[in-house]
Amino acid sequence: MIGLGGLSFLLLLFLVVIFIVVLFSFIPVGLWISALAAGVKVGIITLVGMRLRRVPPATIVNALIKADKAGLNITVDQLEAHYLAGGNVDRVVDALIAAERANIPLIFERAAAIDLAGRNVLEAVQMSVNPKVIETPVISAVAKDGIELKAVARVTVRANIDRLVGGAGEETVIARVGEGVVTSVGSAESHKMVLENPDSISKTVLSKGLDAGTAFEILSIDIADVDIGRNIGAQLQTDQAEADKNIAQAKAEERRAMAVAQEQEMKARVQEMRAKVVEAEAEVPRAMAEAFRSGRLGVMDYYNMQNVLADTKMREAISNPNSGKEKEKHID
Repeated sequence: MIGLGGLSFLLLLFLVVIFIVVLFSFIPVGLWISALAAGVKVGIITLVGMRLRRVPPATIVNALIKADKAGLNITVDQLEAHYLAGGNVDRVVDALIAAERANIPLIFERAAAIDLAGRNVLEAVQMSVNPKVIETPVISAVAKDGIELKAVARVTVRANIDRLVGGAGEETVIARVGEGVVTSVGSAESHKMVLENPDSISKTVLSKGLDAGTAFEILSIDIADVDIGRNIGAQLQTDQAEADKNIAQAKAEERRAMAVAQEQEMKARVQEMRAKVVEAEAEVPRAMAEAFRSGRLGVMDYYNMQNVLADTKMREAISNPNSGKEKEKHID
């Protein structure tokens, strides 16, 4: 059986093992040895401080080794400060190495600012070495003769490192190129001139300095395709003629409605006048009765008047023989 001294020794040994494991997990001794082997001086206390500040030592040390081998003068404090600010340390170091190899002047502070601004600094450096081609969507423009032209432009741009922070992006470049194409085509007297010399669009647009205030430098603008669209001028004239026709029809309908209303008004006035005539005719028997009562009209005068009326009707019937047939048809 193991005595009390043996148990104490085993317990002490177990505690020592636990202490060593915790120590090596908290203090990256292996990483420190790798840094020394690479010729980068990083103290143990510095690595422990990174642990306490919740900065992964492997990220900082690996980036520092990479920068030192590339001949860059970068300190641990710079890398750690950039990481704590939310930047991508590896991408910044890779961008600085690429810029150094391409003879592009780029310091750590500017690269860190570009990275913290949300732009890919490595991609920007690569674009400075290898320009990027941006293809615009189909741009519709109308020449002075009313013919629509549809053009597609390819813009070759290079990143401008000095304007990456605060400079406009690709959308602004595309919008400005589209505006320039519309202006250039719109100032042409005929669409045939544009089809004959599409390079005139490129020269006009390129001379406007469209890269001002952007994060790019425009190297060239090439018209990839130009197609003929609709005859906008003829279509506008057709639409105007249709609108004029509709206006004329509306005015004619208004005049017709006014004529119908006036006709109905005249009919109403005729009926009113007929009512007045009937009313006046109704006064005749009353007047005759009053004349009989007052003695101003005698019986013989009345008979003479009736004979005159009968003679008048007979003369009218003789002069218009068809009136009798029309009356018979009406009676039937």
